[in-house]
Amino acid sequence: MGKIIYSVSSTLDGYIADAQGDFSWAFPTEAVIAALTEDMANVTTYLYGRRMYETMAVWETDPSAADESPESASFVEVWKRARKVVFSRTLDDVWTERTRLERELTAQAVERAKAETPGDLTIEGPTLAGTALRMGLVDVVELMIWPVTVGGGTRVFPDGLRANLRLARERRFDEQGMVQVRYETG
Repeated sequence: MGKIIYSVSSTLDGYIADAQGDFSWAFPTEAVIAALTEDMANVTTYLYGRRMYETMAVWETDPSAADESPESASFVEVWKRARKVVFSRTLDDVWTERTRLERELTAQAVERAKAETPGDLTIEGPTLAGTALRMGLVDVVELMIWPVTVGGGTRVFPDGLRANLRLARERRFDEQGMVQVRYETG
């Protein structure tokens, strides 16, 4: 059975977006997109909250996304091939292929998604991932740390979360000064 991976971009001070919701500082180079696409090779299901789904759906709904670069085109294919489970009480419907809507994040819903997929799963979005971390459902935390601070905004981890993590991998991207770290939970 696959692992559940919380994969997220982070500022040095632990935010995924600033107080206005801006995350434009997290614009990857071709090398970073290639590395992330390679990392996603074993991911066969994405677990999203509503806002993250609305952000990521562009990879399927906007054909020009693949035209941005050869690496973007590769990522589009990986993303479209995967299943998506969207957890939302407010969405009426989903609009991408291979996607289903769940009303609530529960351990049973996550276990069902794990049982249905042959590979790993990512859980994306800080609210959804924070809930899953509190429930003990996340196996891996993978941070792409950007050399920027924003001083406030949307935190990578929820307040009050305590977790012991083991470093499994680190990778540097010298052209942008980023570091990717992968930690295993438990």
